[in-house]
Amino acid sequence: MPKPWSSPRSRPAAALTAVLATVLATVAALLLPSAGTAAAAVSPAASTTVCALACDTLDPSRAPGETFPVPNVNLNGRLLELHVDDADGMAWASIDQGATGDSVWLDRSWDGGTTWDGLLGKASIPSTWTGTRTLMYNLYDPAGHRRAVLRACGDAQGVSCTQWARQTVCAAACDGAGNAAGDTQPVGPATLNGRTIALHMDSSGMAWGAVSGGKAGDEIWLDRSWDSGTSWPDGSSKGRTSVPAGATGTLTARYNTSDQLGRLYGGAVRACGRAVEGQNGSCTAWARPAASRTAAAADALLYSYDPNQAYWPSSWWNSAVALATVVDYARQTGDTRYSWIVDRTFQVNKAAFPAGARSSDPIDGDFISRATDDAEWWALAWVDAYDLTHDSTYLNEAVTIASYVNGLWDTSTCGGGVWWDRERTYKNAVTNALWVRITAELHNRMAGDTLWLGRATTAWNWFTRSGLINSSGLVNDGLTAGCANNGQTVWSYNQGLSIGAGVEIYRATGDPAALSTARRLADAAIASPALVTSGVLTEACDAPASDCDDNAKQFKGVFMRYLQDLDSVTGNAYHSFAQTQADTVWNHDRDSLNRLGERWSGTGTTAHPNARDWRTQASALSALLAAG
Repeated sequence: MPKPWSSPRSRPAAALTAVLATVLATVAALLLPSAGTAAAAVSPAASTTVCALACDTLDPSRAPGETFPVPNVNLNGRLLELHVDDADGMAWASIDQGATGDSVWLDRSWDGGTTWDGLLGKASIPSTWTGTRTLMYNLYDPAGHRRAVLRACGDAQGVSCTQWARQTVCAAACDGAGNAAGDTQPVGPATLNGRTIALHMDSSGMAWGAVSGGKAGDEIWLDRSWDSGTSWPDGSSKGRTSVPAGATGTLTARYNTSDQLGRLYGGAVRACGRAVEGQNGSCTAWARPAASRTAAAADALLYSYDPNQAYWPSSWWNSAVALATVVDYARQTGDTRYSWIVDRTFQVNKAAFPAGARSSDPIDGDFISRATDDAEWWALAWVDAYDLTHDSTYLNEAVTIASYVNGLWDTSTCGGGVWWDRERTYKNAVTNALWVRITAELHNRMAGDTLWLGRATTAWNWFTRSGLINSSGLVNDGLTAGCANNGQTVWSYNQGLSIGAGVEIYRATGDPAALSTARRLADAAIASPALVTSGVLTEACDAPASDCDDNAKQFKGVFMRYLQDLDSVTGNAYHSFAQTQADTVWNHDRDSLNRLGERWSGTGTTAHPNARDWRTQASALSALLAAG
């Protein structure tokens, strides 16, 4: 097993063909270090299709621009060039001034050029032509959390390749540069033979390593991983530096922890060092920057966003809430780095999808499915997107969804309310609190509206009289067939949505009774042992012998989102509670990669560990935002 500080190595494959492919790749790598060197015209490894903003094999005519990152190659009088479309993160190769039968292709490597997929997009010059080009291939794989290097290769009475194109990572500054303020050590240092090896980060999210207490010849470097420290083939030995004569320590240059061009967020780094005596090395733990609580949490949330599918696989309604949380982050902080996902999510997902592609239900188009509440979550997300962008496209989408939902309102059962599904099997709290919030939001954004106001007030009046709110001021899950409160679990998201419904009705009507109801619901929640334990918001499934499903993982964030809304219209009456939640999340529920878990107290057991995924991340980010 390799030492923890060593570079990752390819594991031997079981199949003989895979072994031979690796050997060919290694030999070819030695033969093809730079432009103009003869290349083997065989593929060292099987290629796989990569999708980011587009999938491999997009036509270069679709590229909005091009750059030439490496020098072209003269191949027996032919011009061999590598082209890069920085906007889409794709590349293609061309050969010109050639003859019929000359060919061109791309090689792509995910480990800096040690091994590669070869003959990608191979094309030959047809009769009467003097040149041709390949299709485009991705330089980045956000879903796989990796960066590639590519080169153009050609065969024209001999084989040659350009240099590998190594895209420099640039964010606030480019790798190797930068001098932002701040100096934090997100994880403890490592030690080795009396040396101290430390990882440092600045306020811009760049990192560097430092070794101290050593002697001349000691080395320090960074490893950078795009997959949370699982592997780092593209990022070993960044800034490797030796302690100079007469000194006892030194620093590396600064390197980025995110690659915005490649849409690779949440990159992890660690500092590693080697003592001059012996071959031993030591590394710190992997870490991500945390200069700002909300920015750190947002980076970790975007880590799981798939730009190709344009949502967070594989939960449909949870993705709507996560998108709204990212929009909340952008609106509240002014950080627009992630704003591109709003239109991306809209454009890709407004289409229809079969069952299983996005949800267990088919999606009809316009984010509508048989599950009424799923559609409503998307309506709220698009209103939020409208507030961020002022683009009426998003508000119109929310109207489309709301118009559909309105068809599921009836008075023949329980005197009113929206059905939870098309089959009209259940009237519950989440569907109807969402309905009140949506209709009131639409009214508050549409000048001269009376239609949505009428629907909002009717829905609110029904909701508050329906029996969904019990005598303790808590919201149970739904109504029985006989239209009585069913006494089912009090979930924080039902409580939060009901608070948010009252706040938006108050904005729409100015009715102090609506605000009073919202405050009563909030006060009841904070005082209830069903929702708060030792001052910390706690779901029923947070119990030590329980686990929350993917739905419940996001409930507490919904509560905090709408408690923050109530706080904004009550003179910060609930800010102290919000601050407690944010501090607890940050101090007890965060790991060194800024991943935030389901149990905000950070507790868990071997049998029931504290779950961490993008749903819990979005939920906890809402808690951080609520504290301001």
